Amino acid sequence: MMREGSQSPELSDPDHHLPNPPKGSMKGDKLKEQDPCPPPPIQGLMKGDKREEQGLDPEPEVPQQPTEEEEALIEFHRSYRELFQFFCNNTTIHGAIRLVCSKHNRMKTAFWAVLWLCTFGMMYWQFALMFEEYFSYPVSLNINLNSDKLVFPAVTVCTLNPYRYNEIKSELEELDHITEQTLFDLYKYKFNKRLASPRGRRDLGGTLPHPLQRLRVLPQPHKARRARGATSSMRDNNPQVDRKDWKIGFQLCNQNKSDCFYQTYSSGVDAVREWYRFHYINILSRLQDTSPSLQEEALGNFIFTCRFNQASCNQANYSHFHHPMYGNCYTFNNKNNSNLWMSSMPGINNGLSLTLRTEQKDFIPLLSTVTGARVMVHGQDEPAFMDDGGFNLRPGVETSISMRKEALDRLGGNYGDCTENGSDVPVKNLYPSKYSQQVCIHSCFQESMIKECGCAYIFYPKPQDVEYCDYRKHSAWGYCYYKLLGAFSTDSLGCFTKCRKPCSVTNYKLSAGYSRWPSVKSQDWIFQMLSLQNNYPINNRRSGVAKLNIFFKELNYKTNSESPSVTMVTLLSNLGSQWSLWFGSSVLSVVEMAELIFDLLVITFLMLLRRFRSRYWSPGRGARSAREVASTPPSSLPSRFCPHPTSPSLPQPGPTPSLALTAPPPAYATLGPCPSPLSSAGASSSACALGEL
Repeated sequence: MMREGSQSPELSDPDHHLPNPPKGSMKGDKLKEQDPCPPPPIQGLMKGDKREEQGLDPEPEVPQQPTEEEEALIEFHRSYRELFQFFCNNTTIHGAIRLVCSKHNRMKTAFWAVLWLCTFGMMYWQFALMFEEYFSYPVSLNINLNSDKLVFPAVTVCTLNPYRYNEIKSELEELDHITEQTLFDLYKYKFNKRLASPRGRRDLGGTLPHPLQRLRVLPQPHKARRARGATSSMRDNNPQVDRKDWKIGFQLCNQNKSDCFYQTYSSGVDAVREWYRFHYINILSRLQDTSPSLQEEALGNFIFTCRFNQASCNQANYSHFHHPMYGNCYTFNNKNNSNLWMSSMPGINNGLSLTLRTEQKDFIPLLSTVTGARVMVHGQDEPAFMDDGGFNLRPGVETSISMRKEALDRLGGNYGDCTENGSDVPVKNLYPSKYSQQVCIHSCFQESMIKECGCAYIFYPKPQDVEYCDYRKHSAWGYCYYKLLGAFSTDSLGCFTKCRKPCSVTNYKLSAGYSRWPSVKSQDWIFQMLSLQNNYPINNRRSGVAKLNIFFKELNYKTNSESPSVTMVTLLSNLGSQWSLWFGSSVLSVVEMAELIFDLLVITFLMLLRRFRSRYWSPGRGARSAREVASTPPSSLPSRFCPHPTSPSLPQPGPTPSLALTAPPPAYATLGPCPSPLSSAGASSSACALGEL
């Protein structure tokens, strides 16, 4: 054995080698001879060298402070626990710190966690209710009372019964004669003495199409028998049948006569009027002009006196048009007037006062069964729909109508289904006026009439290239019209759905009062004055005149306007109130919550990405790299694979074999224990020391 401090001559000789060098050393000497890489300059220890030095040196590692190179622009927490602890320690939301400071007391932690989650859920439940209310777009109705001078509305007055027209007077007389003959055949009623020898039904059938018939309907216990009985009794005109078992109507068929039905009525008066009206429309449509020359067109023949604000009316204050059913109509204070009437005072003496003539000389008795006049109050830009909004005036009565103005402004868009001017409604306006729902509905029906029946209904305006319906040119238009009218009443045509309400509407609330006019004491001199001034027959007395007064009851008018009930400012205020109630925090706390959610998503993404790379990329890539490096000759290795000494600062006792990287480092954890250093040589101790790293 050798003494301590003695040196073996073999080890002292730098050129002398061990007698039995290990295979690894020889292989290292061989690689050293073939290694063309010069030794790199000493620049300090690398990260791997530090680990080797730690394995050889048992001194404890001193923690290093982070340098500028180790600091990152964006850093994320390494686990959910670390993120949650950081959030609870630094957030401004009340109650979150309790989840961390009570971590040593599980009961308190569980209590605060449940309380925090319940509070969080209640708050967002309230948020959901607020957003639901906001996106339902509720509106608030604001009522304002204003007082100012008011524009007087337009007033339309009609004679309630058309006169006979010179162009079709002969055809109307023939229709009257046939109607009288039909009444005699059905009811044995002789209309006048002119029908001394009434004609038979055969003559009537060849004169006008769609004759009026009596249809027998016998009650049957079963539906099938009742249907057969009704079909077999369609043409049974036996006058001996009980009146409860028959109806009056006329037959209508399509173009090829494949489908027919009876337009029936339980009342004979209604059946005769509707049948007469149907033929009257066909005769009227043959006129070249829809406004025929009338026998009495002058204003003085219908309106005896006219005053507004105690001043007489003139011809510039009214316009005239003709209605197929209501005859001569006069509209006062319409949009064509140069100066619109203004009301600065309420009351009956500051409105419109008319004296009307209501006699029925040369009227059509079978078309209208009432006497008097028809009046309607409407806006200046609205047409007069006498069938929809008019009402009748009684002869011999003074009718006083008081008005109150009301305006309604609706919110469009998401807050209501209304239109500003009708430009976004899929119905063409056929009237020369502004948009209104009634204008749209009538235009929609006329469009459907033209499309389905091939002609236009005479009561509504028509396009230029379309004709009015006449059974001489359009034999099946009656069949089409009544079918279409049934579909229109049930909204199968979609007109009520297409025609939306206007956003701005002005209405006039009317209330009427009646009194006898003229009175018994004053009727003598009034009728005497009317006969001298207006050629009024004094024999008609009270049955031929009527008086009308229209005025504002008060100048106060009501404006109803809609406003959003929940605005964005209101929504944010409510959300802030709920957030402060449940958490006692502010907008910055909401940003902190958003940051927490963002960090959770990023950490989750990074964990999934790391798992994906470890599963699909790392194992295959490592094995493939090991095989490529093992099969690469040393001479072709790049300079970054050149070996470097582990301890460049220590002097080497001898020529150290140069190690070349030929394979990935082995798994050191699987190596066996090293033998005792007491029975080993110096070279063996060095090998064991490397194996322990």
